[in-house]
Amino acid sequence: MSIIAERRIREKEAMRTNILTTAWQIVKEEGWQSLSIRKIADAIQYSVPVIYDYFDNKEAILLEFGKQGFELVIKKLKSAKASSTDPAEQLKAIADAYWAFAFRNKEYYQLMWGMGAPTCEMDKCMPERSVFRDLVMGPMIEIIEKAKHGDAETNACLKYHTFWSILHGLISIKMVAPADDTEQLNKLVLDDAITGFIKNLKS
Repeated sequence: MSIIAERRIREKEAMRTNILTTAWQIVKEEGWQSLSIRKIADAIQYSVPVIYDYFDNKEAILLEFGKQGFELVIKKLKSAKASSTDPAEQLKAIADAYWAFAFRNKEYYQLMWGMGAPTCEMDKCMPERSVFRDLVMGPMIEIIEKAKHGDAETNACLKYHTFWSILHGLISIKMVAPADDTEQLNKLVLDDAITGFIKNLKS
């Protein structure tokens, strides 16, 4: 590869990074609903067609951020899961790590679960979602197999959705709660719900 070709690749990578960095700054300051190609172009002082050379539309940029968010939360959940060999303790640790991630990374969290991808199936667009699901389902399958509740994988699929609904529901309530809402109480509710969920898996 020639020096000129290598330089062009570096320039394209730098421009792509600049677009994403600028877009993320807009998301942090104004919320992801306010993001637009025009705003990005104005912020980096380039024409709108330049942005389209790198991303087909705004949704493609949001999808990129969604992937980043899943990569981050998967890393956190893997670390939490590795803290114990007991599947029940793993689920508790995963729930705690997921809760902490959501409130430390609100913009990522909202993008991960609030955006749509109408052009393709979400798991195909974002395989990280499947990694996330399999990571959470692993301890559930182990608990169900020990309890001998029929088809462990089928039951775990149902229980995964229940588990995620508990977490996401409580997080969503907390995110729209008044500023003086008691976070300690919300965490106690989460702990109680997860303890009951695990007890149900075992019984």
